[in-house]
Amino acid sequence: MSSRGKRYEKAREKIDREQLYSPAEAVKTLKELPNARFDETVEAHFRLGLNVRHADQQLRGTLMLPHGTGKSVRVAVFAEGDKAREAEEAGADVVGSADLAKRVEEGFTDFDVAIATPDQMGNVGKLGRVLGPRGLMPNPKTGTVTFDVGKAVSDAKAGKLEYRTDRGACVHVSIGKKSFGEKNLLENYAALLDEILRAKPAAAKGRYIQGITLATTMGPGLKVDPTRTRGIVEEQAVPA
Repeated sequence: MSSRGKRYEKAREKIDREQLYSPAEAVKTLKELPNARFDETVEAHFRLGLNVRHADQQLRGTLMLPHGTGKSVRVAVFAEGDKAREAEEAGADVVGSADLAKRVEEGFTDFDVAIATPDQMGNVGKLGRVLGPRGLMPNPKTGTVTFDVGKAVSDAKAGKLEYRTDRGACVHVSIGKKSFGEKNLLENYAALLDEILRAKPAAAKGRYIQGITLATTMGPGLKVDPTRTRGIVEEQAVPA
């Protein structure tokens, strides 16, 4: 059995796959599982009672977690002139216009977030085939098509997240690293849960949150009680 397999099996032995954990119990248990050889990401997976075939039941938005994600974010900006300089000064990793669009068209996607000024959408609009499937297409609704590129870059670098429902009406979001303190992970989880609840479509029918799972990159998932929506951080007193 591979080392990954052995570690995974040991982790499975420490959890009850049928139990509905409170958020605090889930985070504490995840922290106690055997460590991988790298700092794993802690992921939250929400299964929602939405019919995403209807546009008015699709979720898409952005969120700033109170403690960030712990991930180093590479940002590409499509801009020219003063706006290009503004993006560079804010810390953008790649800046360009038609030249950057050509690189992307040829397969360059070494970035996590793409931002564009509105006047660059002529160049960017042609890149849907490359950027769309990767979730990188700039969009005014998520603040990534804007003339305020400095703020957009700063927000992205600080860990601003974009979330959306997939075809199975699920939302998958990283809420930090396993090395984070329990309190910080819980506060990030609570912020995400509040956002999911706030964004509930008016057209949604029946039970909105069908299920929640927390997991590390290499570990098994823990089922979290979807009815525990208040007092999440207060359930534990472990310092961050």
